[in-house]
Parts: sequence; structure tokens; C-alpha cells
Amino acid sequence: MNRVDLATLDFFSAEVQECPFQIYRQLQDEAPVWQMPGTNVFVVTRYSDIRDIIRDPARFSSSFGALLNAGASNKEVDAIYGQGYEMVETLLTQDPPRHRVYRNLVNKVFSNKRIEGMRDYIQSITDELIDAWIDDGEVDLMNRLCVPLPIYVIADQLGVPRAELPLIKKWSDASASRLGRLANEEQQIQNAKDIVEFQHYFADLIDRMRESPEDNIISDLANNTIDEGRLLTKPEALGMIQQILVAGNETSTAGIAGGVVLLIENPAEQTKLRSNPDLIPGAVEEILRLETPTSGMWRTATEDTEVGGVPIPKGAFLMVRFAAGNRDESVFSCGHEMKVDRDNASNHLAFGQGTHFCLGAQLARSEMQIALGSLLARTDNWGLVEGKNTLTHNPNVLLRGLKDLYISFDKIS
Repeated sequence: MNRVDLATLDFFSAEVQECPFQIYRQLQDEAPVWQMPGTNVFVVTRYSDIRDIIRDPARFSSSFGALLNAGASNKEVDAIYGQGYEMVETLLTQDPPRHRVYRNLVNKVFSNKRIEGMRDYIQSITDELIDAWIDDGEVDLMNRLCVPLPIYVIADQLGVPRAELPLIKKWSDASASRLGRLANEEQQIQNAKDIVEFQHYFADLIDRMRESPEDNIISDLANNTIDEGRLLTKPEALGMIQQILVAGNETSTAGIAGGVVLLIENPAEQTKLRSNPDLIPGAVEEILRLETPTSGMWRTATEDTEVGGVPIPKGAFLMVRFAAGNRDESVFSCGHEMKVDRDNASNHLAFGQGTHFCLGAQLARSEMQIALGSLLARTDNWGLVEGKNTLTHNPNVLLRGLKDLYISFDKIS
């Protein structure tokens, strides 16, 4: 493994984020709690340290909303956001007990029982999407399955017409890009325009749902009350919708696409799955471990403390790197290798743990299981189409997802 000079490492550069795994291993070996030079940011890469931090909201707060705006804006961007609604802290950037107030509003929508009851519905969407190209022998899998399946599902749950899929994807991508903080100035301007457009669309939808309630998430957020009887403010409702939108499709899209590439790159593991489909749920956990669509997340130290023997001053930011912990050799033997029957794959940190365990974890698992299971059952001889795949990822500090995926295949009669 080629070692880098940690004294000059720009951890959040697009280059490192594209190919981070050797860096993760070096940090785990040499500086598992590493302070980025010249900053108050500590990158945490060992499984046990990450788990301890995310289970301790008293010492390590999720209130990092200000960080998402810091250094990633200009006057033109600010002026555009000024035409929309302010960003307020709800789910992602709230701590207990306040976090629970917002989470309770949507817990029932994402309960395991409800998601289990949606499997036939998810299967029907998957079949419909695959039917459209099953006879072609080659497909833009990203845009013909990986993207539309989760977006159809989350749009249906939100109460947004499927015809709006291109808008939903555009708004979701803009929100994810803003969260990821690697957008250039031109992208920041476009993100701001798209996010304000999103806000006004859903603000109008909230008004309509308050006049005529329906059975969907938007209507629930528009009409349910908190704090002894008050309705959510528009910024509160919009913040929750934005987070549900991103979490409800970006991670599943990345997981399905990443899983297909892993299975192409590991043909022996693919053969195991084809001969024993009962392994698919465990294989999905292994894909989530290796791909980790949410690569990391921020925490803020609420007091002078320490992690792994390293002093952490109050107010410092911690980047807990789930994708690094998920390959920690002390927890996952041969952690860089794919094993679809790995016995402890489900111990991964891809959905976090504790208070902020991913709201849509069970939905993402179901979508991945059904999509990959259907692809394996209906197609064979997968290959990456030459000249069409970059196999690169969208630049993002927090989320990791492929830009494109074109595969060739044979239809199984």
C-alpha cells in the first residue's frame, strides 16, 4: 500500500473521496483519530470509536447545521436562498429529546411492519421497470432501474405524481450536493435555484394538503401537531421532506448500482447467489458494508473530551467515517473482500446506530433485495459495457454513489 504524508493530506479533496480505501487503512493503522492539519476537524476511522461516538449524543452532538453552510456559498447563492425558506434543524441535525419530537411524526410510515407490507408493491414496480428493457441485451441500468425504483416508491409515499420524477431527482441531487460540500461555484448556484424551486413546490403542496388532507407523508406533516398542539412551520416541514427525499432514494440508488458492480467484479460470489437466492438478504448487508452509500457523518464535541486517547476540544467537529469502519479488519476479517455469506455483515455501520439510526433502513434493504433478486432471476452473464462506464462517483463528502452504470446481459427465458 502506498503511504501518503498525513501532514499534507487533503482528506476532503475530490481525488481522495473517489479512491479513499487505502487512506482509510493508513489512518486506521497510524492515526485512527486524525486531526486534519490546520483545522478543528477530526476524522475517525475505527469501528469501535465510530460506534461509541454515534451512541453518545450528549458528548457528540448532531447539531452541525451551521457547518453545512460554512465556506460553501457566495452573495449570489445567498440571494437565491433568500427567495426560499430558511433551513431549520429537524431530523438530521437535532439531538434528543428534540429529535424524537420530529422523528415520531414519520416513524409509523417507515415501520418494519409497514415496509414488509409494501414488498409486493415494490416488486411490481421493479418488474414493470425491467419489463421495459429485458429484451434489449444492454441497458443504462442507472437510469432505467437504480434511479427510478426508489424515486417512484418515495414519490408515492410523499404523495407526488410519478410524472414529476425528473423534478424529484433534480431536487434530490441538488440537496445531496449541498450536503456534500464539494460543489463548485457554478454548481452551488444551480443547487440553490433547484432547492428554492423544491421549497416552493412543496410549500404549495403543504397548503393544499391542509385544505384537503390525503393519505401520504406530506399530508401527515402538514396536519399532525407537535409542542402541545401547533402545526409544523413551513421551514420545519420542508426540512423534513428534504431529508426524507434524499435518504429515501439516494442511498438505495447507490446501493443497487454498487451491488451490481460488486457482483460483476466478484463472479464467484455472484454464482453463490444465483445457486442460493436465500443468501440475498445477507448479500445486501455485505454490499451495504462495502459500498456504504452514506460514507460518513458529522458530530460536534459538546465538551472537552477524548476519543481513542486523542484529546478532542469542545466545539471541534468529528467526521465519523462509516465507510472506513465497515472495512475495519478487527471487526470484519478480510474486510476489503466481498463475501455474500459473511456471518457478521449486518454489523455494518451503513445506517448509523443509536438515536440517528437511518429512518429508511428497512425500505432501502427491501428495495435492494427485490431489485438485485429480480435482476439475478431474470438476467445472466452481466458485463460492464465497454466505453460507457466511468465507474466514478458523484463528488460528495457524505454520500457515495456511482455516476453511471451500463450493463450487458442475457435474458433468462
